[in-house]
Amino acid sequence: MTQMVYAGVFPIAPTAFDDQGAIDLASQRRVIDFMVDAGVNGICILANYSEQFSLTDDERDRLMRLCIEQVAGRVPVIVTTSHFSSRVAAARSHDAQAAGAAMVMLMPPYHGTSLRADEAGVAGYFQAVAEAVEIPIMIQDAPLSGVTLSAAFLAQLAAAIPQVQYAKIEMPGAAAKLREVIRLAGDALPGPFDGEESITLIPDLDAGATGTMPSSLIPDILRQVMDQYRAGGREGAIALYERWLPLINYENKQCGLRATKVLMHEGGVIASEAVRHPITPLPPAIRTGLVELARRLDPLILRWDR
Repeated sequence: MTQMVYAGVFPIAPTAFDDQGAIDLASQRRVIDFMVDAGVNGICILANYSEQFSLTDDERDRLMRLCIEQVAGRVPVIVTTSHFSSRVAAARSHDAQAAGAAMVMLMPPYHGTSLRADEAGVAGYFQAVAEAVEIPIMIQDAPLSGVTLSAAFLAQLAAAIPQVQYAKIEMPGAAAKLREVIRLAGDALPGPFDGEESITLIPDLDAGATGTMPSSLIPDILRQVMDQYRAGGREGAIALYERWLPLINYENKQCGLRATKVLMHEGGVIASEAVRHPITPLPPAIRTGLVELARRLDPLILRWDR
């Protein structure tokens, strides 16, 4: 496949709900506009940090179309199309391509703690998706699935399936795994990314990552870090990253996906910071600590609506 190679910062868009738990379409449009204004290289929608697991199929479809419409071609959009069924994942991916997605991202198939596909099943799963689309596929290698994807197997998938051009590595020891996947896959995998809120971004960039998929908490800052690093300014990139690392760490270790919603609400991007039950709001003390830390740093997310 000959296509543009995507790199840089591709944050995950949260799904905006109102206080009653319904999708807030007006706030969702503002989420997209904030991300574009923050200078992202692209946007990922319907991922785990978008609470995709709490959405109905109809809601997924409406959100996908609304987000792609709101982006309006300003940046590429990655649509997460994970599902246990190869058939459903392929259909979701086909629909995403038809709606204007630049790429689809999928976790390997899993269900619960014990239902997993073996390597032949995983290979067949991604092959089925590849037969349904012409756009690139990103494999999400994350602890949530509980599926072991070795570096050698990821490289094998990239070599065997032309659409598999990206891998998002967010397992423990991400830098070492990225380095090995890059060594084994070579040109077959032009898009090695990291994830997990970019909490290990510098060692992952040192290992050869060309992109990162964080939350939407500080996309403007991470874009600056990536641009400096890729332009040869590693020391400046490290200094900037380390200034913001306490906030990234607080998000990752204390808040999870709720952090972005809290700060988007504080900054007027969204009308409510609601998450869908059974996820519960941040404990008050943790929320206070997040907001205090963020205000000391003064990120764009708190100023965008002014």
